[in-house]
Order: sequence, then C-alpha cells, then structure tokens
Amino acid sequence: MADLFGASLSLVLVVAGVALCIAEAFAPGAHFVVIGVALLVAGLAGVLLPGVVTPVVLALLVFVVGVLALWGYRRFELYEGSGRGKTEGSTSLRGARGVVTDRVTGSSGQIRLTDAGGFDPTYAARTIDGADAIEEGTDVIVVDPGGGNVLTVAETDGADDIDRELATGREAAAEREAEANAERNAEAEETDGEAERER
Repeated sequence: MADLFGASLSLVLVVAGVALCIAEAFAPGAHFVVIGVALLVAGLAGVLLPGVVTPVVLALLVFVVGVLALWGYRRFELYEGSGRGKTEGSTSLRGARGVVTDRVTGSSGQIRLTDAGGFDPTYAARTIDGADAIEEGTDVIVVDPGGGNVLTVAETDGADDIDRELATGREAAAEREAEANAERNAEAEETDGEAERER
C-alpha cells in the first residue's frame, strides 16, 4: 500500500475522514460530513482489506461513497427537515415569529424562532429602540433581521393574521348590530310616541 507522510494511505484517509466528520459538528450543514464519510469508508476499507484495496480502488471508493452520501443527505433531508429550516438570507426572517428564551432588552436577550431560522433557530435579540423589556416566554415577531446575527423583535399578542382578521370582522359585526339595535329602539320609541299622541 502507498505511504503518505510516513503512514499508510488508508490510515491517512481514516484520520482525515474522522477529522472532517468532527469539523461538521462545528459548522453544520453537510459541508464536511459528505466528504468525511467518503474518506472514512475508503480508509476503513483499506485498513481492513490491505492486500485487496489499491490507491486506485481507494480513489473510486471515495468518489462512489461521496456521491452516495451526498444523495443520502439530500434525499432524507437530514439537515433540512421538510424545507422549513431553509432561509434565503436574513431578510427572510422579517415577520418570523418566536418565543423569548432569555429576557430581551435594548442591549441583550435571546429568542427561539418557531417558524424559521435554519439549523439552530436560537438568535440573539434586541427590542425596538425605547421599547420595554420583553420577558421570557413571551411571543415575539421579528421586525428587523439586522443581517441575521442580532434580530430586532417586538412583542405580539400571540394572534396571527387570521386571528386578527377574524377579530376585526367580529368587531365590525358587533358595531353593525349595535347600530341596528339603536335604530330599532329609536323606531320603537317613535312608534310608542305616536301611539300615545293618538290616545
């Protein structure tokens, strides 16, 4: 077997594969793990079958396992879930809803987004200038993504757009009903007044 840096090529591949898989833990998103898995599998094949596996076979194994690992990560969406964690950039966070996990003030705080946010939906957050602090457990909405690192948030009442539209419709219906009752009462009083005048 070929040597590289005084060690067998297979052993170097195993070490490089393990190192890349560990690096994935620090920079998630399937950037390192696909090639790490490919190097690890090829290296293990070379270590376990030293007489059979040549450098050419190792190269083919790296390629084939790399393609299969990439296909597997994309097919089973191990990092992306149902596509919910994808962001197109920090502007896609505007309007996202979340919950305060650490009291948010004008200078510190943390939230966990409930409907966006990528791999880790926890973000540093700040209140709008001059706004009161937002306590832990409070529902918030992102008003300014600010580049994606520190989000500016505002407290919400927990209702979504549909709830607000329904509430507006109920208020409008109640106002119409009150106006109709007032008109009926006015007509009834007018009718009663006419009846008494006729007596």
